[in-house]
Amino acid sequence: MSVKKEASGRRSIQVEVEVPGTTEEVWNAIATGPGISSWFVPAQFQERDGKPVALTLNFGPGMESTSVVTAWEPHRKWVAQTEGWVPGSPPIANEWSVEARAGGTCIVRIVQSLFASTDDWDNQLEGAEHGWPGFMRALRIYLTHFRGQRSTAMKWMVPVAGTEAQAWEMLTTALGLSGVAVGQRWSAPAGVPALAGVVEHLTTDPFDALLRLDKPGPGIAALGAFNCGGPSMAVLGFYLYGDQSSDTALRETPLWDAWFQKRFPEPKEPG
Repeated sequence: MSVKKEASGRRSIQVEVEVPGTTEEVWNAIATGPGISSWFVPAQFQERDGKPVALTLNFGPGMESTSVVTAWEPHRKWVAQTEGWVPGSPPIANEWSVEARAGGTCIVRIVQSLFASTDDWDNQLEGAEHGWPGFMRALRIYLTHFRGQRSTAMKWMVPVAGTEAQAWEMLTTALGLSGVAVGQRWSAPAGVPALAGVVEHLTTDPFDALLRLDKPGPGIAALGAFNCGGPSMAVLGFYLYGDQSSDTALRETPLWDAWFQKRFPEPKEPG
């Protein structure tokens, strides 16, 4: 992965994916609050005179990010700018675009850019470039199988003693995913809340997987493990679809709460 550097000081990364759907269907998935919430994180646009002026993304408790919409061309492109991800870093522009292709598909492209005179912030762009492909795969699954359906999200992120590889091993073993191949149907073992479907993506570089679910209901499960300098974290998130998705989430949330508390107890402090 690399950062494109221009003489003007602009530095950028670009990630794209080909997805099924018309430009209108794909636009609804990447340029509306309900659409973005269906494959990324909970999102809400603020409007003025019927036009979006800001977007708030909720990455978890206390982790909201609001960006200002600076360009809006329906069914083609929109751009937003947000403050840098760490104190002192330059503002970051996010440009989303949709390009129709033959055969009923579109190219979705995100370009993230900032202006800087040094390489100090390149690692932030590189980190974003590393993380976007997983969400783009979720977008493609959503548009392929669940396009336009109502969605409800659930997510757990728990600390695990040990390395991120050990966190990944604990999570995948507990869910019965060890040795399962992409394209294979799979069901979680006894003792796990209802969970079954098809493995759409599975990799250990980085540690992440995407499962297309039929249990506990139609949806996607995204799981992974990472370490950002603190304890290693195991992550399991759900995008549930359909008119019953909120009821399913209400029913399943306490079951998963209990499961995580039992299987992933809080690591003890050293000493």
